[in-house]
Formats: sequence, C-alpha cells, structure tokens
Amino acid sequence: MPIRQLSETMVNQIAAGEVIERPASVVKELVENAVDAGATRIEIATAGGGLSLIRVTDDGFGIAAGELALAVSRHCTSKLGNDIHDIRSLGFRGEALPSIGSVSRLSIRSRTADGEAAEITVEGGRVSAVKPAGANRGTAVEVRDLFYATPARLKFMKGERAEASAIADVIRRIAIAFPNIRFTLSGSDRSTLDFTTAGDRLKRIAQVMGVEFPENSLAIDAAREGVRLDGHVSIPSYSRANALQQYVYVNGRPVRDRLIASAIRGAFADTLARDRHAVAALFLSLDPALVDVNVHPAKADVRFRDPGLVRGLIVGAIREALAGAGIRPASTGAAAMLGAFRAGPTTYGHPGPSGGHRGYNPAFRSAVPGVFDAARSFQRPLAAGFAEDVQAAFDTGPLDSADARAGTDEPAPEALGFQLGAARAQVHENYIVAQTGDSLVIVDQHAAHERLVYEALKNALEARPMPAQMLLLPTIVDLSEDDAERLARHADTLKRFGLGIERFGPGAVAVRETPAMLGEANVEQLVRDLADEIAETDTVDTLKERLHAIAATMACHGSVRSGRRLLPDEMNALLRQMEATPGSGTCNHGRPTYIELKLADIERLFGRR
Repeated sequence: MPIRQLSETMVNQIAAGEVIERPASVVKELVENAVDAGATRIEIATAGGGLSLIRVTDDGFGIAAGELALAVSRHCTSKLGNDIHDIRSLGFRGEALPSIGSVSRLSIRSRTADGEAAEITVEGGRVSAVKPAGANRGTAVEVRDLFYATPARLKFMKGERAEASAIADVIRRIAIAFPNIRFTLSGSDRSTLDFTTAGDRLKRIAQVMGVEFPENSLAIDAAREGVRLDGHVSIPSYSRANALQQYVYVNGRPVRDRLIASAIRGAFADTLARDRHAVAALFLSLDPALVDVNVHPAKADVRFRDPGLVRGLIVGAIREALAGAGIRPASTGAAAMLGAFRAGPTTYGHPGPSGGHRGYNPAFRSAVPGVFDAARSFQRPLAAGFAEDVQAAFDTGPLDSADARAGTDEPAPEALGFQLGAARAQVHENYIVAQTGDSLVIVDQHAAHERLVYEALKNALEARPMPAQMLLLPTIVDLSEDDAERLARHADTLKRFGLGIERFGPGAVAVRETPAMLGEANVEQLVRDLADEIAETDTVDTLKERLHAIAATMACHGSVRSGRRLLPDEMNALLRQMEATPGSGTCNHGRPTYIELKLADIERLFGRR
C-alpha cells in the first residue's frame, strides 16, 4: 500500500485517543482553558455521565470572533511562546478543542470585553463558519454526544455514575489549586458540587477534603536548591484506605506522579500500616526549566531534572513536620468513640489493618525464618556502643514485678497539666485510663510502648555505623555498567548501613559485608533492588527500610504485653515518655496508641449539655 497523508479529521481522531480518554478528560481540558483565561467563576453542567452533555461556562477573557476558527485548529494556542521549556499555563499544546470536535458535536460561543459575541460549531471534525451570537463576556463550550463519531470508544466507558464521579474528582483537584475561583458542578441527578471563592488555600482544602482535615493536618513549608514545597499532610492517626485523597501540584498543575507518591509513602513508612494512606495536599514550585510537563498529551505526568532532590525534599519536609508535631490524636477517634456509646449500630472502624496486630500473628515468625532470631542476637559481636544503645531501647525501668493497679488517690494538680494527664486506673490489663484538666485519655499500653521502643531502636541505628558481618567469600553480583557505577557512587552511604561493596571489573560489584541485623539475607536480590531504586530515585532507602522493619519487629516482641499489670508510677512514666517521643500517637503498624475524650463530650453523653 502506498504511503499517503492522513486527513485532518483522522489526525484529530488519533490525537483524541490520547487526549480524550473519557468525559472527565474533556472536563479537565475545558476547565483548564477557563482557568488560563482568567475566569473567576466556572460552571460545569453534565448529563449522562458527560457522554450526553458537557457544558463549561466561564467569565474569562473570551475569544475574539476572528480567532474562533484558529481555536478549533490543531496546534494553535495563545499560551506558549517560543520556548517549550518555559510553560507557565495549564494548557499549551493546542490539541484539546480540535480533538474534542473530531469525536463529538462541539459548539463554542464567546465574547471578549470589547468585542462582539460569535459562535462556531464542529461536528465529527467538520467545522462550520463563524456566525454572530448573543453572549456575555467569557466563553461557553458545549459538547454533546461524546464519541458518537468513534462508537468503538463507547464500549470502553463505565457506567454513568462512575463517569460522573470521575468528573467530580477532576473538579476537586483543580479547585484546590485555585481558591480564588468559584467552581460549580451540576449533573443530571440534580446533585450540585459548589466550591465558593475561598481566598485562603486551607479553606478551599477544607471545602474539598472535609472540614475535619485542617485540624488533623500538619503544615509543610520547605525549600531546597530552588525547589519549594508547601501544603498540608495528615497526622498519622488520620489516614485513608486508598491514596485518592492525595492531591499533588507542580507549579499549580494537578499531577499524578509515581515519584511523589513514593516519597509520601516513604515519609509515612514508620507511622502508617501498609494498607493505609496519608491524606495530603502538596504544592511544588520550581523553575519550569527544571520539570518537563510535555511527557504525555494528557499532561498529568511530569519528569524532574533532579528526581532525587525532589524526593528528598518531600520525605525530609514531611518527616520534620511529623517530628515537630509532638503527640496528636485524630479528632475523628473521639467522634467514633462517642458514636460507640450511642444506641444503635456503630460504624466505628479502626484505622489499623484488619488482620490483627502483627506481634500476635503466629505465622509471622515462621514466614521470615531466621530474621527474628538474627535481629535479637545480631549473630556477631556488636560494635562498641551499639549494644548499649539497643539494650537501652528495651530498658523500660521497673516493669518486671508490677501486679497492681493505679490507686484512687487524687493526682497532683501539676500532673493534670500534662498533655496525657495523670494515670488513674488500668482496665482489662491493657488500657491505661488517664485524667487531664479537661479530658479523659485511654492509652493502649502495648501499642504505646511498642512505638517508644521502636523510636529508641531507630535512634540507636542512626547514631553510629551499623554493625556488619564479614562474608567468608565475597558475593559477586553482575549488573549493567550503569547500575554498578550508581552503586559505587553510594558506597559510603551503604557502608554506614553495614553493606560493604566495591567495583569488581566492568558491570559487577563485590559484596564483602552485610548488615548483621539482616542475618542470612539474599545479597544478590538486595543489591539489585538497591540498584533499581537508585536508578529511579537516586536514594538507598530500600536498605534503611529493611533495617527499620527488623527494628519494628524487635520492638513489637520486646514491648510491654497486653495483660501485664502496671504500677501507677510505671503508667505515669509511660505517659511522660509518650509525650516526649515524636510520632507516639500511633504504633509501628498505624494503630492509634490513645484516644482523648473531652469533658464537654462526656457531659453531652449524660445530657448535661
């Protein structure tokens, strides 16, 4: 078959396959155009999940009548200058409108501040002449019968409710980034999503993510080498079962980036269970030349010139915020507790994993043969000072012969001023009941002590180089030349964690030492995992996370058990240690360590308020 040039309509339909995946993609492109046009009010109406109708109306600058024909032509845009690396708007490719018009019935009606209103229509790629129309300043874009020109695509659409939900998610993501714009979304089910002008970003975040998020969040504000990060992340005890409530923006553009998602997950690795996810709204600001947003026509993916810098900034900033926040419970815990006291079924759900505490899973030890025993004995004499640090982590004071409960003596007034108050009793040999000046606190003694031991072990791990065990015969790992070179550049850091490597000819490394805590580890697989991580993020966190996982196991098995009776002094000592330990609001598995119930809430339960 001879080579021939495709028609303009077919070219647009091919482009539409990349740009327009579903109705939500249309809404995203049209709303971004409205934002770029300086709109202060954007109204979106849909029917049939967006397949029957999408109408986006704004009060922006508008399009001049003489430019409407260009607006529906490919690669025509007013947003991009002569430098593809200097992109400061949401749209810039000039593909959205012609792509939409090639697969639907599209009409655009617009008017500038000092011009006449005009309208143009595109039906299945066929463009009509521009004609006069009546309209206020701004632009109204109407899309009907989406994908009627490519009916095969309709077979891949989900139900009306699912498509409407995807559209709502797009509006939420864009709305967070632009609190000075009012967004109104209405659908055929008569439901309305209305985000009024907030002015303040945190108020808009509360509109989108719920009013309880601000009081359960930490502010983030950090900068490094020209990259700025700000926003809010949830405290560890306020989490979700999926990552759908993680909103990330790069220079105001909503993105879904694996690097950033991995950084958020890594920052919360010690405080959340594997099946729980933090809630976040993070904003990265950097020179447009340092990030490539032209990776995919949908513009949802980005590539950073220095991904290691970005990941390190996110992880460091979040961990610093968590460490500086002290001990904080989620406000939703008290609300769920109040609900449990009321008559009728309760919907209280524990934020931790449903499979039970890992410390009580009899299959855990057999699932990782040798790791637990290796972690306890380290299999080799420890480096000077390290054994003392580890022993100190388990040294909890007089917890050996306690078999009494807290007395009924009135606590000292100064004790009530502590954040967790004074211990008043121990119930069911596991829960410490404490009293503060204005609340009742219930502490899970095992979960709380587990966190304290774990943090002490981590400090011991990071205070000095890790003890290493020398291999009788070096393990040679064959890699690509690039991977071997990357590992060699991080050799000093790996040495600090007990992994001794060196180059061994072209495309290979020799492993002479491994961390003693790992025991009989699969050295070759560990090295390959590290090489993959360095290639992707330029970090060696995989090894550090494995060591921390062993420390978490040791903390779990070495902490105060449920069913252990404690003396009053021991309970109060545990409370004071919790107050002084960052992150002690949750245990190593993401479970809350305590719940606080305000006196005013208790009085409501008894009808006193």
